[in-house]
Amino acid sequence: MAKQGPGPGRPARRTPLQALLYWTAVLGVWAAIFVVAFLAVFATDLPDTSTLYDVDRQPSISYLDQSGALVAVRGSQYAPPVDLDKLPPYVPKAFIAIEDRWFYFHPGFNPWGILRSQIYNVTRRGEGGPLRGGSTITQQLARNLFLTPAQNYRRKAQELVLALWLEAKFSKKEILALYLNRVYFGGGAYGIEAASQRYFNKPASQLTLGESALLAGMMKGPNRYSPVSQTDRAERRATIVLDEMVRTGAITPAERDAAFKTPVRVNPTLANQRAQYFTDWVDDQVRSLVGEPTEDLVVETTLDLPIQTAAEQAIRRGVAAGKGQGVEQAALVAIDGEGRIRAYVGGVDYNVSQFDRATMAKRQAGSAFKPFVYLAAMDAGRTPADMVIDEPIKIGNWSPRNYTGDFRGPMTLQTALAQSINTVAARLADEVGTGNVAAAARRLGINSHIQLDPSMALGAVEVSPMEMAQAYAPFANGGFLAKGYGISRIRTASGKILYDHSVEKAARTQVIGTPSLQYMNQMMRQVVAAGTGTRARVPGYDLAGKTGTTSDYRDAWFVGYTGGFVTAVWVGKDDNKSMKRVTGGGAPAGMWRDFMSQALPRLKVQAIPGGTYTPPPQADPIGDLVDGIVDAIGGGTPAPPAQAPTQKAPADDIPY
Repeated sequence: MAKQGPGPGRPARRTPLQALLYWTAVLGVWAAIFVVAFLAVFATDLPDTSTLYDVDRQPSISYLDQSGALVAVRGSQYAPPVDLDKLPPYVPKAFIAIEDRWFYFHPGFNPWGILRSQIYNVTRRGEGGPLRGGSTITQQLARNLFLTPAQNYRRKAQELVLALWLEAKFSKKEILALYLNRVYFGGGAYGIEAASQRYFNKPASQLTLGESALLAGMMKGPNRYSPVSQTDRAERRATIVLDEMVRTGAITPAERDAAFKTPVRVNPTLANQRAQYFTDWVDDQVRSLVGEPTEDLVVETTLDLPIQTAAEQAIRRGVAAGKGQGVEQAALVAIDGEGRIRAYVGGVDYNVSQFDRATMAKRQAGSAFKPFVYLAAMDAGRTPADMVIDEPIKIGNWSPRNYTGDFRGPMTLQTALAQSINTVAARLADEVGTGNVAAAARRLGINSHIQLDPSMALGAVEVSPMEMAQAYAPFANGGFLAKGYGISRIRTASGKILYDHSVEKAARTQVIGTPSLQYMNQMMRQVVAAGTGTRARVPGYDLAGKTGTTSDYRDAWFVGYTGGFVTAVWVGKDDNKSMKRVTGGGAPAGMWRDFMSQALPRLKVQAIPGGTYTPPPQADPIGDLVDGIVDAIGGGTPAPPAQAPTQKAPADDIPY
């Protein structure tokens, strides 16, 4: 039978070309419908894109030292946007190589990249480790600018829509610049400029190839690949970045090898995170002074960074040297005569322990409390030349003992304080009244509870290094109260003054009168010159102070001063266990000397105020009468000149 051609009602068969065009049109229509529906569903509640350059973030607080140098930044840190053209060419190339090698060719999303990541995540499910993402740089920018970190399909769809919008509105160069200036690098740093300053203490325009690879590698997880806390992992990731740059032709193998040979030095505590114990302390005060910040603030502090650095180094060296004796922790507070805190160390290593021993720890003061006993006695009419007897004493049921276990008999009050004689301090406190001793301590700046039992005379009072520093300040400044403070001014980033200590501070209150001030300073000079604190001596300076050691060697102190400057040092253990015969005249005095040797030349300090006390001549009427008779008859042999008594300095481990 012959083939019949197409009849009336029977469609003609399409050619292959016609079929291709037909199905292309059909798929195109359905794709258009899908796109319209997709946009209708997922674009209905998109964020306002007009706020592209508005960053919703926690206000930052920048802390400056007394000279204007940056101490620390708390809150989110942004730097001025960096011009892409001013960056070394390898900086953006590093990010493109590891994050989105097809950046210049895709329309905002990479279908193959999305499919590949999904396959990887499904096949590796249950193996642990981070999942792969298929987001392009444009998608990451959209997410960082407009969306939440939520992991769901709706958020991913909106991310894609916004990526398309960004690609339509901006050039690739503009998108890359926005990305580098807004992406989060960990440690509170947003943007390549802030990250460069934070991790390398240099502008982004000076980044090396290795540093650029390190920062680009952090995009997979800023905390997981932190060059500060995850050094090894960050280095391995940077190596992958460099290898990818070679694969994409961004750098040559020779340039990669040169990058491996160039050391990358990351600030271990970050360039703008210094004096962290101090920053924590003043950070809490900012809220009480000006309320919760609603805009970026600048806090001008009293800290002196070079002196602060010297203090931190002295504490680290001292604790390391005293490790064999069980020294584990230490704290230091240095203030000037006005109460301005110049150095503040709350522990050996902030990264290990954030507990602040400078203000939060309360430890027994030991014999460092005795100056308040002697001050009450001087106020009651005693003098350094008054004779006392070091002998057994019983106050109620309490019998204090001296560290040496013996008794030295008659001596002056000056000698008794210099040698830290317990029996004399206990007798003085009993005679003048423990209530008057406590009143003297509170008057000078001790705010902690002071029990009135007899043992308080030997320092059974729990205090902080901050309290001790400010309580000794009146001895150094002419007798005036000097409450320690760390904030001079608080202002907005635009310059508006919110708080000024010079306006808020009260009039100076005199808490030590004359001649008590002169007496106390002379006695505490002898502590350093020939008493228990000889290890603290710094040649060429007028110094005074007092050692302190508690029972069972749980705490050791040295609080010393010169004209207008006081430093308190404490050493011990956080668990209050005993050290191995560590005394105030040992490790603390050594740390104090180490610190003050560096600080004193910078401070240009003056002599301790009040002058030098000269004991009055002792009356001897019989001797005067005999001398007069001898002179009258012209007899007798001239007496040899009097020799000043020599006093052997105690060993470094003599306590108190």
